[in-house]
Parts: sequence; structure tokens; C-alpha cells
Amino acid sequence: MVKLEDYRGGETAWCPGCGNFGILTALKKALVDLGIAPYEVLIVSGIGQAGKLPHYMKCNTFNGLHGRTLPVATAAKLANHRLHVFAVGGDGDGYGEGGNHLIHTIRRNVGVKYLVHNNQIYGLTKGQASPTSDLGFVTKTTPRGVVAPPLNPIALALALGASFVARSFSGDIPHLVHVLKEAIRHRGFALVDILQPCVTFNYLNTFAWYRKRIYKLEEEKTYDSADRFSAFKKAQEWGDRIPVGVFYKEGRPTFEEQFPALKDGPLVKQKIELQRLEGLMEEFT
Repeated sequence: MVKLEDYRGGETAWCPGCGNFGILTALKKALVDLGIAPYEVLIVSGIGQAGKLPHYMKCNTFNGLHGRTLPVATAAKLANHRLHVFAVGGDGDGYGEGGNHLIHTIRRNVGVKYLVHNNQIYGLTKGQASPTSDLGFVTKTTPRGVVAPPLNPIALALALGASFVARSFSGDIPHLVHVLKEAIRHRGFALVDILQPCVTFNYLNTFAWYRKRIYKLEEEKTYDSADRFSAFKKAQEWGDRIPVGVFYKEGRPTFEEQFPALKDGPLVKQKIELQRLEGLMEEFT
């Protein structure tokens, strides 16, 4: 039986009160609830405060470059599609530097679960405006306030045809556990945008600010997460009311399911035919 203790990692270096703590706790709880052992998990990260999460868990880990999390996670999923592969990063990492990779991972429907720690600011690099910073938000790089409208990751993912799109809040661990379990069960790519207050550099989007505005989609009896148009309408809500939950999900073939070479099992489990390998080497020399 898998226990929370099995996922205990090293000491954290996050600021006291950081919203990342809730994400770390919720991910561990979700994996334990689903009976997934640490050896069955790979977490791929870039850099940044969010990128430190796999260091604080006992599991397989790969640290890549800033914004380049998803290509590595895709390669790992193709090499061993039975592995539970997660990608983690912040809003700058995922929606800024890594925006192009996000587009094509969604398009391919790779079975990776992308957990974006969205604190609406660059935390590790000391408080610059990020792609999701609100209009007028004053930072070191925008002393007169942000002038570009914020990126809407939920609407973007829906418009690109993502098969699973969700949002949760790190200040509500039970709800985040629920959303993460739904994402893990989903066959295909899952984007989970997690509202994660930064207590050091973002004094606007605080825990209290979110709690006044958040409401849960699952508590609306008429909401249908299979209706993309309803999901897109909900994705436009931001300000006085902010919806969280599973916006949209659908079942369709994953990227890895469509490769004949994987029908015999993960590549890492297949025997290498030396004669065939020697022939390939001769062909390309």
C-alpha cells in the first residue's frame, strides 16, 4: 500500500507561506489516493520556484531548461508510456518561454499532465511581470503598470483543442486533490492551471483575494464539462468571479497510442535486435 511517507523528499527552500506548498501536498495525496508508487512517477521540470517541486518528492526526476519542460516529458512518455509523466513549471515557464511547446503538446494529445503554478509573476527572478499578470499590475519591469492584457491559459487550451482543461487553487487542497486525480485518470494531455499566490512579490493576487472570488464548477448542476462552448464561456470569467474545476474533458486517441512500435510495450522494456541495429548503423554511416 502506498503511503504519503513514501513520497517524502528533501527540505524545501520556498518562502514561508508560498502557494507551492499546497500543490506539493495535493500532488502527493492524489498519487497516494490512486495507489501510484514513486517508481511509477516521473516529474519533469524547468527552472524557477515551481521547478523545485520534484526535489521535494521521492520519485523519478528530470530537470531541464526554462520553458523546455514539455519536449522532455513527451520523449519520456514515448519511451515508457506506462509511466505517469508530469511536467511542472510556473506561468512564465509554461506560458512565456514554453508557449510554443504547449501549443504542440496540446495538438498531439500526449499523455502528460502539465501542472502550471500560476502566481501571475516571475518569482525566482525577483518579481517581473509574467504573461498572466493583470493589467495595471506594477512590477520592477512595469513601473507604470502592465499595459498588455494577460494571457488566458484556459481559453487558449480550449481553442487549441485540449482534451482536458482544468483550474484549481493551491489554497484549497481537497479541491486540488480532486482535480489532480481527474487529470491523472484522463487518457491524454491534461492542463491544470493552479492559482498559486506568491507571498513575496505579488501583493494583489493573495490567498484572501482568491477566496473572495473563486467558485467551483462542479457545484453548478447544469454545467457540462463535455461542452466545449460552455467551457469557453466560463473561461472568460475573471475578476469578481473566478471559476475553478474541470472546464472540459473528452476522450480521444493519445499521441503514444498511435505508434505501432509501442504495441509490444514500452520501448524501455523491448529487446534490442542487434542485427537490426547494426543494419541501421550501416545505413546511416
